[in-house]
Amino acid sequence: MSGDERYTIGELARRTGLSVKTIRYYADSGIVPPTDRSPAGYRLFDAEAVARLELVRTLRDLGVDLAAIRRVVDREVPLHEVAATHAEALAAQIRALRLRQAVLTVAAKRGAGPSEVADLRRLAQLTARERAHLVDDFLASVFTGDPPTYPGVLVSMTPELPDDPSAEQVQAWVELAELCRDPTFRASMRRLARQHATDNDVPGLPRPDAVALVRDGAAGALAAGIDPAGPEAEPVVAAVIGRYARRHGLSDDADLRQRLLDRLLLANDPRRDRYLDLLSVINGWPGGGAVTPAVDWFIRALRARMSVAAGSQPNQVIA
Repeated sequence: MSGDERYTIGELARRTGLSVKTIRYYADSGIVPPTDRSPAGYRLFDAEAVARLELVRTLRDLGVDLAAIRRVVDREVPLHEVAATHAEALAAQIRALRLRQAVLTVAAKRGAGPSEVADLRRLAQLTARERAHLVDDFLASVFTGDPPTYPGVLVSMTPELPDDPSAEQVQAWVELAELCRDPTFRASMRRLARQHATDNDVPGLPRPDAVALVRDGAAGALAAGIDPAGPEAEPVVAAVIGRYARRHGLSDDADLRQRLLDRLLLANDPRRDRYLDLLSVINGWPGGGAVTPAVDWFIRALRARMSVAAGSQPNQVIA
C-alpha cells in the first residue's frame, strides 16, 4: 500500500470487510476523517486513515466504546491505558456472568421457583465479609459448648472463595451456604462435634474418632466388595472394634458395640460428606474423602453380628 494512494469509502469497504454505512459513520463522527476529496467531491482516505480504521475495528471487536476509541486515535490517552481499563471492566463482567451462570445452573437442577432463585442469587452475591460472618456463625453453632476445639479443625472446615472464582466454585459456595443455614444440619454437626469431643476426652493430641476408625478400617473391605454380613467381614469388624475398645480402655462386649453403633448412626449424615466435597471445590483441595459409604458398610456389618449375638442368647426362664 503506497503512502500516496487514496481510497474511496467503497474501496475501503471491500478491503476491510466493513460496511459502507459503518465507514461513513466513522468518517462523519470524526473518528476516521477523510484525508482528501476527489474532484467529484467523494471522500478519500490515505494509508494512515486505513490503519486508523483497522485500529477502530479491532477495538470495537474487543468491546471498547466509541468515546474511548476517539481518545485513543486522537492520541489523548495511550492505548495501553484504555486496554487496561477495559480489561478490568471485562473481568468484572465475567465474574458477574459466572455468578449468574452458577445461580441459574443450581436453579435449573432443582427446578427452583422464583423465591428460591432470589435466595440463591442473594447467597451468590454476598460480600467476603458477609460470607465469613455466615460461616463463622455456623461453626460457632456447631462447636459452642464443647471442650476447646483444635484450631486445625476450624480451619479445615472454613471455605475461602477466591476473588475470581470459577462458576463451579460459585455453585459450590451457594450450596454450602444453604447447608450452613440449615438448622437440621447445624444440629447434626453439633451432635457429631460433641461425639468427637467425647471420644477425645483425654489430654494430648486428637485421636481418630469412631468415624475415622471405621473409615480407615472398612474402606478396603468396601472397595473389595466384601459382603458386610458375610464371614469375610468378620476380621474387619473385629479389628475396628478392637481398636475402638483399646482407645477407651474398654472390653469388646455388647455394650461397647451398641455404643459404637450409636455413634456411627449419629455420624452417618450424607450432608457431612457433601459439605466436605463442596469445601474442597471452593478451596481447590483434592476431594474423595467421603466417609458415608464406609460407615454404611460397617453399620450393616455390625448390626448383622449384633443380631446373631442377640439370637444366640438362651431364652430367659419365667418364674
